[in-house]
Amino acid sequence: MLSNLLLLAAGLVLLTLGADYLVRGAISFANRLGMPPLLIGLTVVGFGTSMPELLVSMQAALDGAPAIAVGNVVGSNIANILLILGLAATISPIPAMIPGLKRDMVMMLFAAVVMLGLGYLGLIGFLTGLAMFALLAAYLAWVTYTDRRRMSAEEAELVVKLAGWKEALFIAGGLAGLFIGANLLIDAATSIALQFGISEAVIGLTIVAVGTSLPELATSVVAAFRRQAEIALGNVVGSNIFNILGILGLTAMVVVVPVDASMASFDIPFMLGVSLALVALILLAGRIGRPAGVAMLAIYTGYVAWLF
Repeated sequence: MLSNLLLLAAGLVLLTLGADYLVRGAISFANRLGMPPLLIGLTVVGFGTSMPELLVSMQAALDGAPAIAVGNVVGSNIANILLILGLAATISPIPAMIPGLKRDMVMMLFAAVVMLGLGYLGLIGFLTGLAMFALLAAYLAWVTYTDRRRMSAEEAELVVKLAGWKEALFIAGGLAGLFIGANLLIDAATSIALQFGISEAVIGLTIVAVGTSLPELATSVVAAFRRQAEIALGNVVGSNIFNILGILGLTAMVVVVPVDASMASFDIPFMLGVSLALVALILLAGRIGRPAGVAMLAIYTGYVAWLF
């Protein structure tokens, strides 16, 4: 048991460090190619911070543990809203003053509805995965085309150039950390589930989901302490879109992904309900205050307790 916990911790550390180094190296490479900061933020950073979820989901599906793959995506989306935004709002209230936020929230809800439909179908095949990824690519192209504006302070931070050898080292080392970390995490999580008689779906929805969301969690907490908590809101909405359309889409293009019946009947509808509640809160209140943040953390605690 102790060895599995150590492997689980090692996997999470490698995933977090791997994603960080990969993003830094990839940003430098994108700058070298002359990509605009907005496009870098939407693609390089978006995919980079979602790489832990992608590799864990794909590895789980290939290893015959599809419940962990789907649970990772659904659980990450739930944790992004209730845990990450709840924690960030508790530290510092989150104003909803982000260009294009309404457009992105509509896309987040659409992706959640797609996930609900896939849950009822019970299977995500190659063509469905291809369609999901094509939809994500079209959305990113549309956002890039329509959202041409003056470089923001956040985007300015994406203008980074490393020495060529350091850039290559960051990308290669980051990818290696992600691959090794994903394998360690899946093996350890599966063993723990078997030892305690916990379903792989619950492990995927909780331990694996929160673990692969650590980069977003760390970014959001730091932003909240800097009184820039709105960054957390933008990150969460974007991550939730990427998780469903990008991660599950790519995973299904490699291997057919069945959806656990228990997730289809409760967890996926719960994810959609949480997404709708976030949108309603933003539209009605225009912000996420500390009381709402505390309530979100309490709901997430109750959800996890119910699962176990």
